[in-house]
Amino acid sequence: MSARAAPHTLARDASAGVAVFLVALPLCLGVALASGAPLLSGIIAGVVGGVLVAWLSGSHTSVSGPAAGLAAIVAVQIETLGSFEAFLTAVVLAGVMQIVLGVIRAGALAAFFPSSVIKGLLSAIGITLVLKQIPHLVGYDPDWFGDMSFRQLDGENTFSALASAAGSMHAGAVLVGLVSLGLLVFWERTPLRRLPLPAMLVVVAGGILMALGLERLGEGWLLGSAHLVQVPVSRSVADFFAALPSPDSSAFWDSRVHIAAATVTIVASLETLLNLEAVDKLDPQRRVSPPNRELVAQGVGNLTCGLLGGLPLTSVVVRSSVGLDAGGQTRLTCFVHGLLLLGLVLLAPTLLNMIPLSCLAAVLIVTGAKLASPRLIRSMWVQSRDQFVPFAATVVGILLTDLLVGIFVGLTVALLFVLRLNLKAPLRVTPERQPGGDVLRIELSGQVTFLSRASLRAGLHAIPEGAHAVIDARKTVTMDPDVLELVREFERELAPRRGIQLSLEGFEQRYELKDRIRYVDVATREVRDRSSPAQVLALLEQGNERFRSARPIQRDHLRQVQATGEAQFPLAVVLSCMDSRVATEVIFDVGLGDLFSVRVAGNIASTMGLGSVEYGCAVAGAKLLLVLGHTRCGAVSSTVDLLAEDNPEPLPDELSNLQALVDSVAESVHGVTSSPPKLDEVTDEFLYAVTEENVRHTLREVLRRSAALRGLVESGELLLAGGIYDVSDGRVTFLDPQSTSVQA
Repeated sequence: MSARAAPHTLARDASAGVAVFLVALPLCLGVALASGAPLLSGIIAGVVGGVLVAWLSGSHTSVSGPAAGLAAIVAVQIETLGSFEAFLTAVVLAGVMQIVLGVIRAGALAAFFPSSVIKGLLSAIGITLVLKQIPHLVGYDPDWFGDMSFRQLDGENTFSALASAAGSMHAGAVLVGLVSLGLLVFWERTPLRRLPLPAMLVVVAGGILMALGLERLGEGWLLGSAHLVQVPVSRSVADFFAALPSPDSSAFWDSRVHIAAATVTIVASLETLLNLEAVDKLDPQRRVSPPNRELVAQGVGNLTCGLLGGLPLTSVVVRSSVGLDAGGQTRLTCFVHGLLLLGLVLLAPTLLNMIPLSCLAAVLIVTGAKLASPRLIRSMWVQSRDQFVPFAATVVGILLTDLLVGIFVGLTVALLFVLRLNLKAPLRVTPERQPGGDVLRIELSGQVTFLSRASLRAGLHAIPEGAHAVIDARKTVTMDPDVLELVREFERELAPRRGIQLSLEGFEQRYELKDRIRYVDVATREVRDRSSPAQVLALLEQGNERFRSARPIQRDHLRQVQATGEAQFPLAVVLSCMDSRVATEVIFDVGLGDLFSVRVAGNIASTMGLGSVEYGCAVAGAKLLLVLGHTRCGAVSSTVDLLAEDNPEPLPDELSNLQALVDSVAESVHGVTSSPPKLDEVTDEFLYAVTEENVRHTLREVLRRSAALRGLVESGELLLAGGIYDVSDGRVTFLDPQSTSVQA
């Protein structure tokens, strides 16, 4: 979908922009207050994020502005540099650095953030919003509005502030907050939610009216300025812009400014990439935002903020979430919020200063409750431990510290699980039944680091004496030199000493170790001659089991092509149906040159098909003939349907060759029922019985019509077997050999 607002989304986007503005206004002021910067600097950052960054970003739903996570860093840097003007120079440089990061595609870092950590970020922000806004809801406002850190500037923390708020409630704020909260919940559960009017605007308007009405109830109910939004009031537009500070150009070459710029660049970029991933997960349309373009957009935004006197900005989850909840679908939501910030702060600051903080706290509590959805937490709980533990660590880390520290806690825990997995499963050991005998395949993982050395050593020492083994590195992308040296030592010393025939695959192209294949993975004359018919049948049974359990043998087909280029010595002949779902080499997990495959509709013993079978067994020396039928066979079901008709019509003349096929299958139908079947008797069970009888009938025909094959069976050189392949689950059911025998 285009990022541009379509006519049918304009109203929703504009309405959502109003909602975002109402939340962003106190947040911009709060971040500026906590940063020790002029209050207008927070407003400027919000305006730039809405008016400029919205159109440069590739995100449809992200809203940018001053971030609470940067407040502490900004405060420290302002104190270190000695002035806010010097810090603005650092913000300008940080913007340039972010543009460079975007150009060199550093946004690819976003792909390495685990989804468990991103979901933990969303839940933690939601829980923190609820906990932090409860004091504001009841009129306890010593902490700045929008603070997301565990430790507050007033000396309290998230939990102690709740206790203090319980003993310092303001009656008027409690009334406004609870009514606002109730209205928001009521609005969401009634047809009112379909109105283009945002619920938050109604709540704020109602909050202003209630605050005015409370003035008549006396001083105990009156909401003073400490409980209201506090926008700086300028006498004129000219005074507003005159009050904006400018960067100190003389500080451009100060090394402390460079360090501050690098710090802001790293923190703002990380926070932006994390929040961008989180916002994309909230987007109902699941659109993906380009991270490199976002870095460039944020860089231009921060460059502009530094020049105009604004705080550094990032993508912000809270504002983006409010926009999505209010129905915003395009970047117009962000743009409208920026215009309102600029216009109303310039033209109507007195009106804005009448908004109670308690009604805005109600808005953020509802937003937080949606972010910290119990459904999300339950879904993470039921997943594997390596998903839930990093998720929980991220949530706890953010709750007890701040956003960035909590993210690093979550990433560290996720990394520990990756290392644990690397230590635990750097290889997979699979026994294989190859035509030449049993082989133990040791398949290395994609990344084999020094942490894998102990596990690989244990796996190599566990190989039985005298066994055939292959170390398979075909899927390995990187291998630590220590691990490579371990393989070399095992090949040169331990394997020969213990009589292990060791093969190496996948080493020659990437590593200075020559591939060696010492096991037979194709049917050779020697393999065929020493195999008994029963062993060949067992080979097919085991192959079908591997196929059904999705554990096929890893084969080098090019090498098999080269090995069978001069001659072939198949072990078995499979007479099967032409059905596209019955690929015999696949369902029996065999390689090139292992089978003769004869295919004819209905797996019948046609003259030419029988000639092919005689060649494969009597001339080429195959040890097994398997007649393979299958469920839902078109030849069987069509013949049954034809016989079940009251007055069956003969086949058209142009299908005269098909009549022989129908006649052959019809004999199997008569073998199941003495009278023609009726349509209401044609069940799945009946069709299966006909399919099974058709396999037996073909086997009887083979013995009756071929003296050569009959002689091989009587001498024990050839085994005849039948089977039914189930096209729904991949299982081959082998028929009792006694039930397929016949007297010649």
